[in-house]
Amino acid sequence: MSRSAACPGVVEWFRPGEHDRVEAALERLAAVGCRHLRTHLSWADYHTPGGPEWYDWLLPKLAARAELLPCLHYTPPSLSETGEANGPPRDLYAFADFLDHVIDRYGAHFEAVELWNEPNNLLDWDWRVDTDWVKYCTMTGAAAHWARRRGKRVVLGGPCPNDTNWLDLIGRRGLLGEIDVLGLHGFPGTWDSEAAGWAGWDALVAQMRAVLDRHGCDAQIWITEAGYSTWRHDEARQAAAYVQLREAPVERFYWYALQDLAEDVAVQEGPRFDQRHYHLGLYDAKGRPKLLARLLAQGGTDAVETVLAQAHPAPTLCRTHPVLVTGGAGFIGANLAHRLAHEGEHVLILDNLARPGVERNLAWLRTHHPRRLSVALADLRDREALAGATTDATSVFHLAAQTAVTTSLDDPMEDFAVNLGATVSLLEALRARRVPLVFASTNKVYGDLADVALARSGEAWLPTDADIRRHGIGEDRPISLHTPYGCSKGAADQYVLDYARSFDVPTAVLRMSCIYGPRQFGTEDQGWVAHFLIRALEGRPIAIFGDGRQVRDVLYVDDAVSAYLAVRREIGQLRGQAFNLGGGADNAVSLMQVLREIERLTGRPVAIEYGVWRRGDQRWYVSDTRRLYRAVGLSPPVDWRIGLQRLATWLRRDEGADEAAPLAEAV
Repeated sequence: MSRSAACPGVVEWFRPGEHDRVEAALERLAAVGCRHLRTHLSWADYHTPGGPEWYDWLLPKLAARAELLPCLHYTPPSLSETGEANGPPRDLYAFADFLDHVIDRYGAHFEAVELWNEPNNLLDWDWRVDTDWVKYCTMTGAAAHWARRRGKRVVLGGPCPNDTNWLDLIGRRGLLGEIDVLGLHGFPGTWDSEAAGWAGWDALVAQMRAVLDRHGCDAQIWITEAGYSTWRHDEARQAAAYVQLREAPVERFYWYALQDLAEDVAVQEGPRFDQRHYHLGLYDAKGRPKLLARLLAQGGTDAVETVLAQAHPAPTLCRTHPVLVTGGAGFIGANLAHRLAHEGEHVLILDNLARPGVERNLAWLRTHHPRRLSVALADLRDREALAGATTDATSVFHLAAQTAVTTSLDDPMEDFAVNLGATVSLLEALRARRVPLVFASTNKVYGDLADVALARSGEAWLPTDADIRRHGIGEDRPISLHTPYGCSKGAADQYVLDYARSFDVPTAVLRMSCIYGPRQFGTEDQGWVAHFLIRALEGRPIAIFGDGRQVRDVLYVDDAVSAYLAVRREIGQLRGQAFNLGGGADNAVSLMQVLREIERLTGRPVAIEYGVWRRGDQRWYVSDTRRLYRAVGLSPPVDWRIGLQRLATWLRRDEGADEAAPLAEAV
């Protein structure tokens, strides 16, 4: 068979009563383009109160949207000789009777049925009371024989990798003569037990085929469970494992699983002990797509392979020391990497591609700088990847972050881990060699500025203090951390500054206001200038939280990049200092004023939907940038109307697929 013929499926187990999760799972199946679903039909659950009614609802619901492979397993404790669900039934033919009942009741919803799940695993089958496997073979052989008589294909629940002895044993018992498919399981790269012995899918399938041939069994081989856990936050490796699985010499595979397990789901006897079990999904426990799911939804396996192909060293980079840009596929990072490479520096991007759309930035950079750009598709929390990325770095621009206040309120722990924990890990990785670092901080470190008296002036809120209105908020403003995002970024800001004081690491901080420009895929939560323009160009309404008169100073991205480079150039003089970076008082505008200009640019009115003020939102913030400009001698920033016009032009060109930017020469 050809390598491309393997048919993908997904594994997802559902517990009785999880109606909402089933509905969500079906939507996710459709999103990733999958029509094959392996799920369990628990003999034990069926014999609990409400069990038949649950499966009466579940199986037709699933079968209407997917080709089902039900897996029948778990003995009802009342029928088990051990009193446990993993024990053999006292009547070894009762399993066949249950299968017969299932085919009568649900047979129209499936063509193949799997008998038991990983029976050589003590948690699924208590082989301590069946040491010679006679009970298992009698029970399963009878059920398999009857299923085939009833017109169903029989899938034998898998051995784990390298368990050829078990397969040979049940072959000697005659069970292999009653099956149509052998299902294999394997999770290469996830469990240490496979690290030394894993020889690849080709070798595993060949081993199993040899055993089948020895017993005269011509069954197909499917991979009924395989996956990769992202417990180390290495989503790109999960995507790579999926691509490798697609190349396995089998007729079908089922990826485990559709969604991460919730923490209250028990996967082992006794207390939870191994977090790797909980992060195997295409979607996380909150239903958010991981990189693999997002790419599959965008363009299937081709999209996954295209993005993974970006992550390889540039030929020249192998012989030099790069500038490391964390978050380098993001909006500011991509523009910064573009400028660095254009000016002759070698750039290493570390990015987990968590933000939708940034893979386009990566492809754009690859096109223009194939010999000066390398990419590590990795999360900053992956310490192994971080150590590799920093080994030879000559300087670091640290832009990777969780950037949305709303997300920090939904998940403060993840916000803390990304923005603060990972930043300290990065500082530690750089400390021994004292590698220069410029950190992207935020104006949110100054809090909500509730003490700054404001008065409404037309479509804007303005300070009543003339000096503040003329110059903005200076760096002497006390830190005041609001919202988890403000706390995590503010604490990271202080750690970066303190590493200069305590460990003599040359660091500096730029507290950014609103940066905008090409390569920004703005959303409602972050990147509001681009978001407003995108919505307006699409003719869609724009949500305003508050009255729209809140004021920000906006800065065109080229000016921001110039500031980052200037600070790095003068890092010896500026080490341990923080500077405000924004458009300043000359580029201070309210949301409504930006919307009016967008209406002028697009030639049509913008529909606005108003919502309540967001927690921690500043009604007015303008950066006093005089200290930065004095320190590094920057040119005056681009006027916001000109910058908005440039952004609109880029967005109209299909979001800048190949725009003729000033620095677009391939290098």
